[in-house]
Amino acid sequence: MKKMIGVIILMVTLANAKESDVAVISTTLGDMVIEFFPDVAPKHVESFTALANETYFDGTTFHRVIPGFVIQGGDPNSKNEDRTNHGQGGRAGKFFGIGKEDDSTTWLLPEEFNARPHNRGALSMARTNDPNSASSQFFICVDNVNQLDNKYTVFGRVIQGMEVADKIVSAERDRMDNPLDRIEMQIRIVPRSTVIKE
Repeated sequence: MKKMIGVIILMVTLANAKESDVAVISTTLGDMVIEFFPDVAPKHVESFTALANETYFDGTTFHRVIPGFVIQGGDPNSKNEDRTNHGQGGRAGKFFGIGKEDDSTTWLLPEEFNARPHNRGALSMARTNDPNSASSQFFICVDNVNQLDNKYTVFGRVIQGMEVADKIVSAERDRMDNPLDRIEMQIRIVPRSTVIKE
């Protein structure tokens, strides 16, 4: 009887197991594949995937690129040609208790600082001086930038396509570190097996 119960539990577990999803960030310079860390930053992963699924990121740009540091994007203001307010916009993918529940433009994310390091390839969330102010803007580390550890929330990492991040960070840029030629993106959430063969 115990053996039968064990088999049933195993079957139910396998039936409920969902294949892990990844994000594919497609740019004019190529694609990057991101795996998520929902175990340490569940709200950040949920927010990012929700925004990606509503095509919120499509047409936004990497508006801040700094060699030896990061590439940053995800601001809806960057869809506009006027660069003066790039880096000023964004919202969370749902209401997490910060902002006005009936005004989605005010939604923000609470910090989920964790032990994941800001090593090359880390996906982390930009914010203001307030730890609980992350929205849709994210950055990818192009080098180890461990001075950011436990100050920003790492919620994923690049598992394929870091050479694309290297091309992006090498783009000619203006005095605000915004690439002179727009580097637009689209982000899709897809099953891992569709892009990674293991």
